[in-house]
Amino acid sequence: MRLIRKIWKFILKTILWFLILSVSFTVLYRFVPVPITPLMVIRIFEQTFDSEKKVRLSKDWIPMAEISKNVPQAVVAAEDQKFLDHHGFDFEAMKKAWEGNKQGKNTKGASTITQQTVKNVFLWPDRSYLRKGLEAYFTILVEIIWPKERILEVYLNVIEMGPGIYGIESAAQNYYNKPAIKLNRNEAAMIAAILPNPNRWNPKRPTPYILGRQAWIMKQMNNLAPIGFGN
Repeated sequence: MRLIRKIWKFILKTILWFLILSVSFTVLYRFVPVPITPLMVIRIFEQTFDSEKKVRLSKDWIPMAEISKNVPQAVVAAEDQKFLDHHGFDFEAMKKAWEGNKQGKNTKGASTITQQTVKNVFLWPDRSYLRKGLEAYFTILVEIIWPKERILEVYLNVIEMGPGIYGIESAAQNYYNKPAIKLNRNEAAMIAAILPNPNRWNPKRPTPYILGRQAWIMKQMNNLAPIGFGN
């Protein structure tokens, strides 16, 4: 009985500390830039032990006021058109993805921008039930504590946009030799087009598929109401 009590005490303390730390970091990142993410660390290790790859970490945090309004319009059109309306989960997209997977179809993922932000900032790339559970927890937490503009601002500053390239400012400089605030609609849509697989696709060398995806994104940008973020 004493051993069982000790185990339960340890479990409860662990849960309590997890709740304290998770809420504290979520509140902290509501106001300060995210310095580094688990994915960035993982990529550095991968590059270090791969003789064919150069170790690279290109990132430059900028506020939403220094990002072209074309960028949030493009990524919302490409990744999560219900972003402003949902509370972190797109249940309709999740249902379609679930039904598609059951039928063996290659259905587009149902992750929202909030979920993608959470995966990048707090978690690691994995498909385990533990990771999925933590993702749901942090998604709820972020939607409660961060406004939509902050979620999008963090997303645009931490997501992978190429080998060793993180965030829209780094992507704009590397691909177009200009700051993010000067990206036009074509350029913003092209960067958004590569987001599903930024290590495979390059905006400077677009495949026919990426050019088609860019055209689709630009059409969706026109159909969406203005997001209202960016400059």
